[in-house]
Amino acid sequence: MFEGLKEDISSVFHRDPAARNTFEVLTNYPGLHALMFHRLAHKLWKHDFKWLARTISTLARWFTGIEIHPGATIGRRFFIDHGMGVVIGETTVIGDDVTLYQGVTLGGTSWNKGKRHPTIGDGVVVGAGAKILGPFEVGAGAKVGSNSVVTKAVPPGATVVGIPGRVIIKSKEPEEGRREAMEKRMGFDAYGVTEEMPDPMARAMRSLLDHMHVVDERIEKMCCALQKVNQEYVDNGKLPPLDIEEFDCVRAPDDEKEDQRTETR
Repeated sequence: MFEGLKEDISSVFHRDPAARNTFEVLTNYPGLHALMFHRLAHKLWKHDFKWLARTISTLARWFTGIEIHPGATIGRRFFIDHGMGVVIGETTVIGDDVTLYQGVTLGGTSWNKGKRHPTIGDGVVVGAGAKILGPFEVGAGAKVGSNSVVTKAVPPGATVVGIPGRVIIKSKEPEEGRREAMEKRMGFDAYGVTEEMPDPMARAMRSLLDHMHVVDERIEKMCCALQKVNQEYVDNGKLPPLDIEEFDCVRAPDDEKEDQRTETR
């Protein structure tokens, strides 16, 4: 039990930069309080203490503004940020490392008994005010945009926005992974920018990176062709590593001072 609580507290530090210390998290984070209440209520629910479990759930709603049915199954390191107005239905299943923001509803569209609420995969992030309604699965690593209404299954790694929810970004293709690796190596970060809301500078940089990929691939093919034609060409066809110090924009301060001295002379 205490190990699980430690994980829940550490998840707050990993996903909320405003968290300062453990005492503050334990006393002032309603999302954590609601989760602690739910852990207890869910155990009582499974042992057939239904009324007591529902009563604890109701108390948790009064104290935190977060309503979690005691029948819902929640995985490890679950995090509710802010939390006011969150509603999680009875047959909801939530995986590990899931993040919900305020106003999220994980609800149903039917009054029939049985599975009627969504299954949320590992690592899913659901934005503020989003509604996920129905007995379908949201794949691992997916992201649901703020105020979206999702009524269909979401593939793993996808991003969904709008009413009704539509997929705007599918799981990353290999070329996109190569681009992101180059962006990281160059120190370029288009944080918070999506294809729906493009930043002109980010779009230009990504176009240049895509062009560089094409040029690199052609040079690699040329190296392989040379290796086949001339056996003395010992290069294995791979491009040499990029030395970022070769660029003028990152020259050492000492070199700049030496240039200034030369110009003064």
